Amino acid sequence: MMLSAALLAAAPASAEVRIIQSPGGQVGPFLDLFEKVRESGERVVIDGPCLSACTLVLSIVPVERICVTRRAVLGFHAARSVDRRGHFYAEPEASEAVLQAYPGRVRDWISRHGGLSSQLLLLKGRELAAIYPRCR
Repeated sequence: MMLSAALLAAAPASAEVRIIQSPGGQVGPFLDLFEKVRESGERVVIDGPCLSACTLVLSIVPVERICVTRRAVLGFHAARSVDRRGHFYAEPEASEAVLQAYPGRVRDWISRHGGLSSQLLLLKGRELAAIYPRCR
């Protein structure tokens, strides 16, 4: 009995990463962050807007370690780059690579809603809860 109590006390607490609000940004830092989360074994709780590059979490962290709250919103758009003058331009090959990296149910949802384009597609509510479990 004493040994099992010591093992439980020594076991690491269940950890999680909570996404409360992320507008996205440059892809590189998100890839690095989510690789670390994947390696850590932590669960990801999406608890607010996770837009643009933030959605790469879906491609990197295993599906069974992601859950969503009622406030969760995923926002998808086509990949784009910006030049030194601040002009955006499309990156169709990168968009296709990102689309193919998403889990099948997310890819299907994006396709049913017109595919990745310059317009932001928002996945939320019941449609999101049909793909990812609600956090408990």
